[in-house]
Amino acid sequence: MTTAARVLEIRGTIETLYPDVLTPAAIAALEHLAHFDRRRRTLMAARIARRRERAAQRQPIDFLAADALIAGTGILVGDARDGRFTGGEIPDDLRRQWIQGTGPAARPNAPTATSIRNVAYALLSGADGWMFDGEDALGQVSTMSLDNQRNLKLAIHDDPVFLQVAEQVAAEMNLWAEGFFKRPIISDWRQQLRFTTRIFRARGLHLDDRQIRLATGEGFSASIVDATLYVVNNYQRLGSHGASVVLYLPKIQTAEEAALWNDILDALESHLGLTAGTIKAYVLVEQVEACFQLMEIRAALGRHFVGFNTGRWDYINSVSDAMAWDGAFVNPNIDAITMTYGYMRHYEDRVRRAVNTPDRDGRFALWQGGMEPNIPVGSAAGVAAGMKRALAGAEREQREGASGKWVAHWKMVHIVRPVWERAGEANQLGRAFPRLSYSNEDAAGLTQLEPAPRTVRGARDLISVAIQYGNAFGQGLQAAALKPADFFGNDDVLYLMEDMATGEIRLSILWEWLHKGATLTEDGDGVRAGDRFSRELCTRLLAEEYEKLLNAADRDVYEMSKTTTLPIAREIVATYVMDELKLPWYIDLLNINLGNHDLGEAKRRIQLLADAFRADGTRITQNLDFGRG
Repeated sequence: MTTAARVLEIRGTIETLYPDVLTPAAIAALEHLAHFDRRRRTLMAARIARRRERAAQRQPIDFLAADALIAGTGILVGDARDGRFTGGEIPDDLRRQWIQGTGPAARPNAPTATSIRNVAYALLSGADGWMFDGEDALGQVSTMSLDNQRNLKLAIHDDPVFLQVAEQVAAEMNLWAEGFFKRPIISDWRQQLRFTTRIFRARGLHLDDRQIRLATGEGFSASIVDATLYVVNNYQRLGSHGASVVLYLPKIQTAEEAALWNDILDALESHLGLTAGTIKAYVLVEQVEACFQLMEIRAALGRHFVGFNTGRWDYINSVSDAMAWDGAFVNPNIDAITMTYGYMRHYEDRVRRAVNTPDRDGRFALWQGGMEPNIPVGSAAGVAAGMKRALAGAEREQREGASGKWVAHWKMVHIVRPVWERAGEANQLGRAFPRLSYSNEDAAGLTQLEPAPRTVRGARDLISVAIQYGNAFGQGLQAAALKPADFFGNDDVLYLMEDMATGEIRLSILWEWLHKGATLTEDGDGVRAGDRFSRELCTRLLAEEYEKLLNAADRDVYEMSKTTTLPIAREIVATYVMDELKLPWYIDLLNINLGNHDLGEAKRRIQLLADAFRADGTRITQNLDFGRG
């Protein structure tokens, strides 16, 4: 009796190093779902084609025709908008999600007992839910994506390794809380571990996995790998505790992409013998095109869908990228683009109206507010100011109708959660808002600019953090506490938790300013109000900000990185910003250089990627080092 040849190839000795993650059941499920990768590739090629066509035709994004079918489904667009579809039930453990924390479950190049501390901090934080990140905040050096899965499995299964670490971490968290709040925050650490709903964010459809590829040598969907490993390894244990299996789905651009996700989750449930709709999914509204299809996305995900999340940075980046062809569309300084700014205000309003439109069974969906990046670490004045901003942001979102929000660090949970505790309601499901409309005015609102500063100070901040982020990524830290170099040593200015999204938008705005001849609004630093952001000015600022990073202390820029990943990060930033052709993703350039510390080789890879995209829109997304062990 012969065994069927595998459709997938696992890199090197990975399968033997991670038998607890890449179990026979997990591999069987991956093989079962592998055929969806062809459809994913088709949809990703369609993304690039739409992007090119809009640029060529100078055509902004528009709403779908009401009488059209949602591609990949049998649902009419008009029916989706009117709620004539079957949506998902919201399980008990998602009905109150006042605060969700976000962050990875693993650390780079760390033994399990150290790496798994991330999970302990999360599950002891007092957050209602924790989104363990497999995407924007999780480093991808070496085998981090598998370490992430391993740590989650150990924690969910109450492995002794995790429980021992959790007891230690609880004591450390209480010690900090005694100093900050003058009281402990954990009374019974074992009981506290049961409080927080476990949620997992898979990588987006645009990314390939680094350890698994098709047997033909082509890259394979990181989305399928992430979702499958998490669900297969943990659904039984979660179910035995009465806990839901919950995913966050990132970077969806269209309802057709949501339909692909729906079919993947349906197939996975069927393969595992689960009831249809067991796997629940939030959708991160991170792409402006998705905001034109919110009800359609809800309908396409059907019983899986529980809610939307309004992140900030990725969404800003998507608007900038979608409007790259329009010379009149130029963003201001990044700190001016708050959730109440122009197109962001319209975006948030459409999301809250979409979740509060009932489906045919009268079900509403959840709206989880955006990220709070502040960390209460710094001078007394700096922390006080940062926490005042954080609370004001949380109060605004609660007033606007969000059922909860995100924080990027466990220390922020008990600072922000009281905003919802005071409100008292478990959620804001069904709060009355007008139904969505689909006029030309509605479409224009989603790219509406408003007057705001555009300064050299703003450009320096964009450049400094963009380079620092690329450097952190190369070191395996896709979530990193950063601030512009001019504020190193100034504890009145807090570090902010930055992830991939913040890197993406900083390069997009810099590209926009340079290639659209943005005018600056303030005098100083060698420029006058009304001067253009020229190539010469950009080159000067890049050199000056890079020099500051080279001279920075190890606290802000690891000394070892200054001859390895930092020069590569600078090269990537310069290439992206200076090239007349706007590349779609900063992460593509970073991914192809993971594990590479040679600047000459980095330049070769960067050129390879840029040439491929320039030639025919091909994105190089596979692991170039896959066959090297």
